[in-house]
Amino acid sequence: MGRVTDRVCLVTGAARGIGRAIGEALLAEGAKVCFADIDEIGAAAVADKNRARYGDKVTSAAVDVTNRAQVRAMIEHTVQTFGRLDVKFNNAGVNKPMNFMDVDEANWNFIMGVNGLGCMIGMQEAARQMIAQGRTQDGMAGKIINTASIASRQGYDNVAPYCASKFAVVSLTQSGARDLAKHGITVTGFAPGVVQTEMWEQVDQDLMEIGASERPGQAMQEFSASILKGRVASPPDITGTTTFLASKDSDYMTGQIVMIDGGMELV
Repeated sequence: MGRVTDRVCLVTGAARGIGRAIGEALLAEGAKVCFADIDEIGAAAVADKNRARYGDKVTSAAVDVTNRAQVRAMIEHTVQTFGRLDVKFNNAGVNKPMNFMDVDEANWNFIMGVNGLGCMIGMQEAARQMIAQGRTQDGMAGKIINTASIASRQGYDNVAPYCASKFAVVSLTQSGARDLAKHGITVTGFAPGVVQTEMWEQVDQDLMEIGASERPGQAMQEFSASILKGRVASPPDITGTTTFLASKDSDYMTGQIVMIDGGMELV
């Protein structure tokens, strides 16, 4: 028996990186998982790979998290497939570095749309489903878990909209926790630091293009120099905590953001 046996979990941004690792860790501990992503082919490929091992405990869905109709359709697909929704991970996120004085409306709206609005829509629609299906015997109707970032604790000059969006995730987590507690829904989040994923590879390239770094890997090396653990994280470093947040072990937690940054920010 795993920590999340038979729990129905939905993870956005799950075609790669942290999202994929979250979903695969949940499967390994007994959950039923929908891998959702705007990259429909990528999400389906991840689901197919895991279906070979976990059978009908796996499905996938395409979603643009800024589109409420698509978010509703994704949740409906999950419920039709597995019967209910117990845990919703709002993990989808984007970044596009720009030096502070060069940030424009398009950059701001793109990042805040996915990371901020997308998180709020995901929380609202998941909560509607959880409220409709009602509480289980333990008094819980569901769990909502949001992906924040070390950038939710500190502003950085060439990723200002990203930092603002992740500060917003913290605020939304607190606001949602206060509003949804009466329905038996907890809202928590986690804040990774520097994680070796495809997103960081793209950010590294973007930072070179805007002149913020000179060589591949420089940005990650400099940004992670203060990590007390002495290395950057890989997705499996994150998933012990994310599975805990999805499990009964965290039932008395709500409104909290758990830092998983190897000791970069001691807050």
